[in-house]
Amino acid sequence: MEGRVFGLENPLVTALQHLLDIPDSEAGNAGGEKQGPTRAYVRDARAMAATPADVKELPGAYAFVVDMPGLGSGDIKVQVEDERVLVISGERRREEKEDARYLRMERRMGKLMRKFVLPENADMEKISAVCRDGVLTVSVEKLPPPEPKKPKTIQVQVA
Repeated sequence: MEGRVFGLENPLVTALQHLLDIPDSEAGNAGGEKQGPTRAYVRDARAMAATPADVKELPGAYAFVVDMPGLGSGDIKVQVEDERVLVISGERRREEKEDARYLRMERRMGKLMRKFVLPENADMEKISAVCRDGVLTVSVEKLPPPEPKKPKTIQVQVA
């Protein structure tokens, strides 16, 4: 929802909605206007764009290498959605200290996320994840290749 009050732009309302993270569906649609992407969608899209990752195909597995700086293994989630979508996510929060005042903040805070569609030959039962020095490596083993079908021989009978 845009920050409109009585049809006028209101930056205060927009800022409050952003701080409160009111979903578009609950904020209301005053003029019946077509809505753009939801805040959650935009937040996830930004998180995905800001999370670097490498994907490698090895002889027996796929490896997904994702930078997750400052996150411990308890702060990282690795899930499989919709049967074949690998979702890697986490959130880095600001360290709050009452006696400290930030003079400059350059490190990225907030949500980290990447989604990958796994190939058909990925074994969904054999997924492992290891985080070392801020780098997460998720390994997905490949299914063995199907055995080639042998041609069926049909015996011809003489009538």
